[in-house]
Amino acid sequence: MHKQAHILQALIPVVLMILFLGVNVIVFKGSPHIPLIFGTIIASFLGLYLGYTWKEIEAGIVHGITVALQACLILLVIGMLIGVWIISGIVPTMIWYGLKLISPAVFLVTSCLICSLVSLATGSSWSTAGTVGIALIGIGQGLGVPLPMVAGAIISGSYFGDKMSPLSDTTNLAPAVAGSDMFDHIRHMVYTTGPSYILTLILYTLLGFGHAKRGMNLEAVNEILNVIENSFQITPLLLLPAVLVILMVVFKLPALPSLLGGVLLGVIAAVAVQQTPLRNVLDAAQNGYVSQTGLESVDALLSRGGMESMLSTVALILCALAFGGAMECTGMLAVIAGAILKMAKNTGQLVASTVFTCITMNIIAPDQYLSIVVPGRMYRDAFDKAGLEPKNLSRCLEDGGTLSSSLVPWNTGGAYMWATLGVYPLAYLPFAFLNLLNPLISVFYGFTGITMTRINPEKNAE
Repeated sequence: MHKQAHILQALIPVVLMILFLGVNVIVFKGSPHIPLIFGTIIASFLGLYLGYTWKEIEAGIVHGITVALQACLILLVIGMLIGVWIISGIVPTMIWYGLKLISPAVFLVTSCLICSLVSLATGSSWSTAGTVGIALIGIGQGLGVPLPMVAGAIISGSYFGDKMSPLSDTTNLAPAVAGSDMFDHIRHMVYTTGPSYILTLILYTLLGFGHAKRGMNLEAVNEILNVIENSFQITPLLLLPAVLVILMVVFKLPALPSLLGGVLLGVIAAVAVQQTPLRNVLDAAQNGYVSQTGLESVDALLSRGGMESMLSTVALILCALAFGGAMECTGMLAVIAGAILKMAKNTGQLVASTVFTCITMNIIAPDQYLSIVVPGRMYRDAFDKAGLEPKNLSRCLEDGGTLSSSLVPWNTGGAYMWATLGVYPLAYLPFAFLNLLNPLISVFYGFTGITMTRINPEKNAE
């Protein structure tokens, strides 16, 4: 017979896991893996105490992990893509043209706009970061722009498109869970995402001009350009694989085949354009590319990628989802969520509770889809009873769930961005302006009633 956990029992694994995380990551400079395993152990023991069998808990953990298997496969392919695209000269070509064309003063706002357009076209923040994002990190490093700022701009732009594109998984998932129409959902999100995006572009413009005033080391940039030109064959043809991968995603080919197609195009480019032996190309796909130009800045920039480089991130995702699976199957996640729901007495508190629950889900059950599905199921009746149209709920799910996933290091979104861009999520968090501003504006609208559309009884009757 299963017993229901009370709120204090349900919080024990979460609090202990967060404390252990703080000690291990901040004090000991370790990784989040072991604290997440520790949290899973505590949650499992509590589950046994509540009357669950180990078989039930284990099944919950396995089920939690299966949610992210596709994400893990994509990560491994992205590792291969990065290694192959560097050795083939695709990434160096992107960096070379970027250093030639983009001014440091407008680099951050330009990066955000480029990623916004690509992710709007593809509907995927991951594909955007894994293609143009990699090149923008290299360009920013060459221009001397701090990498956390660059990563913040890439993520703000990537998640803008991921959130607003009708091709995006989350843009289809949120209205499906909330019971609203997808295009109504997108139009309703304009009210919160529009002001957030405008403020984001203004902040990146100010940040960019502030950084440009400190001056740019033209000698260092020219040295990087010369070294890249001497190490790789630079030609506009090498931009074609990136364009083709983006087009594959635009035309709704599945992510894995599209990215594998990008790997294959990179292999062809390495052999045909760079005259690189196939053995070396396959080694870069497995172990990453090691740059040996003699210039430290270029070697640090290009020595990366490979499937092996993603294994630690895959392990991190598995550890995090094991914890989330144990918490969900033992009912402790539902208890925490229910306690939050009880505090919502008016529209503002209901919106704040929904956004907070989405963010909490991204921390506790660290997967972007769970942060939309679970709160969506929880709050659907509450929004209906409050007389609010479903599109209000679907907007809150995206404002809180979609945008916060990349800010949590052990979430599938945060772990992916960390592995792909090479910047720790807590380092770029202060500069991911869209991801920070959008939830705040959503909560502000909830308390003021701005754009909180009420159910029309006559329309409902029809």
